[in-house]
Amino acid sequence: MPDTTDADGLTVGQVSARLGVTVRALHHWDEIGLAQPSLRTAAGYRLYTAGDLERLHRVVVHRELGLGLDRIRTVLDGTADVLGALRAQRTQVAERIDRLQRLCAGLDRMIEAHERGPLLTDEQQAAIFGPGWDPDGPARARLRYGDTTQWRQYAERSASRGPEEWQAVVDDMADLDRALGEAMDAGVLPGSPEANRLVERHREVFAPYFPLTRQMQVCLGRMYEADAGFAAHYDGIRPGLAMWFRRIIDAGARAHGIDPDTATWDGGREERR
Repeated sequence: MPDTTDADGLTVGQVSARLGVTVRALHHWDEIGLAQPSLRTAAGYRLYTAGDLERLHRVVVHRELGLGLDRIRTVLDGTADVLGALRAQRTQVAERIDRLQRLCAGLDRMIEAHERGPLLTDEQQAAIFGPGWDPDGPARARLRYGDTTQWRQYAERSASRGPEEWQAVVDDMADLDRALGEAMDAGVLPGSPEANRLVERHREVFAPYFPLTRQMQVCLGRMYEADAGFAAHYDGIRPGLAMWFRRIIDAGARAHGIDPDTATWDGGREERR
């Protein structure tokens, strides 16, 4: 349909397409007297003139800036301090831009954390996690666990954690390792109150990575004993500590009605309900 703005005017549909607003909005603005068409066809259809279109352009601009319809009316009809209103709106837009920039920066950190885990340089990782830390470890873990709920939780926590927070996490885990070794030396028995407190403490210090249910903890205990790397870590603290740690985890699970022999990682979902 040809553009008839200068002759008979534009229909509601044409104005809607030109300005990117809905026909419903145009009807509403007409009904409240904010932006009304100057012409009507013989059949009663609205037609907008060039002057009407100019007013509509101004309505759309002010609406996009966040002004309410009543405020827009006073600005367009000259009953408001237009310059003051524009300055106030500019301040609000600047504040909104700042919020969006901070949101964008947070999303960038979240994306990066999903891709590579701790947002630390290689030097920071070596200083915090020790010289034996493998900076490529998180990337390999992502390839293996990247589609899991736990990896997403780990990434969310990593995105907001800096070097000091990571150091606190590592220090808490090191304190637990020392406490485990001392308890084993003291002959603490699996299932005893002291052993069960250590099991609960393990869940607490592990929480910065992701929430750890008791069934999931049982699965970790098995891995601590069976995996060569984890076993070497714990047995390096005290010979036999990996097996002892797994035993106190199993005993703690039994105290909460969980059979360690049938515990599964996915079973942790049932436990959280």
